[in-house]
Amino acid sequence: MSDHHHTADHDAHAVPGASKKKQITTALVLLGVPLLVIGSLVAYYKSQSVGHVAASMSEEAVTGRIQKVGTLQLGESKREPKTGEEVYKAQCTTCHAAGMVGAPKFGDAAAWGPRIAKGYDALIVSALKGKGNMTAQGGGAFADFEVGRALVYMANAAGAKFTEPKAPEVAGAAAPAAAASKAK
Repeated sequence: MSDHHHTADHDAHAVPGASKKKQITTALVLLGVPLLVIGSLVAYYKSQSVGHVAASMSEEAVTGRIQKVGTLQLGESKREPKTGEEVYKAQCTTCHAAGMVGAPKFGDAAAWGPRIAKGYDALIVSALKGKGNMTAQGGGAFADFEVGRALVYMANAAGAKFTEPKAPEVAGAAAPAAAASKAK
């Protein structure tokens, strides 16, 4: 048994130590190269976007981005009012032509007689608000005076002598007419 220890054999298996100078150089390269790459990419993109930003901030470009995309129109504000017959054909005929679910048939004087006797005012309230199986306006979406026209059309076909309601004057159309009559 030998207690003989060789220092040369021990040193042969050991990893030689790196010098401090080599360690610093390696650290600088590993940190510096990515920083240089990132810095050059940022500089490149900044130079590319300067012209783009200036063009996108022009008055025409801004106006183009904030212009309205569409419009919303609720209802038919500028359509011609429907006649009583047109409203009847569009909405009332479903029930009143056949006398469905208790509706008085169109032109049936016996069925309409008691209703006509109550008068136009009572009938228009029923037509607008609904009564029995009929919903408000019979489920339609007409102006109140158009429903009144349809009511007069149906009641007069059964023997009533109601006068048809007229379309209400539009505030914008009445003002110029009034101004023109005052100017004379």
